[in-house]
Amino acid sequence: MEDNKLAADEARREVQHESIKAQVESEVNAEIAARADRTTPTEAAELEQVAGEFRGKAINEVVETEREVERARGMARVSQVVDYIFYLIYGLLGIRLLLALLAARSSAGFVQFIYGVTDPLYAPFRGIVASPRAEGGYTLALPIVIAIIVYALLHLGINGLLRLIAHRKTEI
Repeated sequence: MEDNKLAADEARREVQHESIKAQVESEVNAEIAARADRTTPTEAAELEQVAGEFRGKAINEVVETEREVERARGMARVSQVVDYIFYLIYGLLGIRLLLALLAARSSAGFVQFIYGVTDPLYAPFRGIVASPRAEGGYTLALPIVIAIIVYALLHLGINGLLRLIAHRKTEI
């Protein structure tokens, strides 16, 4: 019985303690809030100055970000044009390789057209290595394969350079 009275008394004291603790906490918070609402003219001027500096920095960051986005868009457009040109080169050289593999008649108009268009692209690579021939005029034009590989490496290099320019950071 004595233990129950002691436990009940202890519980009542704990409830009173928590009640007083909550009341003191709310009074302290109210006092802090009241003090925070009152600012002196000097504090108000300092706050305005700091706020102005933050606004200026925010505006400068937005302007700089917009410039970076525009530069990246421009470089992306240039990269798309470069990709298109190189894909066209790969396609034309691939058709020329296929025509050589199939021993297409050189008197055909389409063959003459492809050879005429690709001759400037193929000329620097002509004669680098021998092109093995099979019976019936079928030719594995290895210089065309080398040309495609070199153009692919050039394409990768140009795109890498464009990425470097587009993603260049002016500040760290």
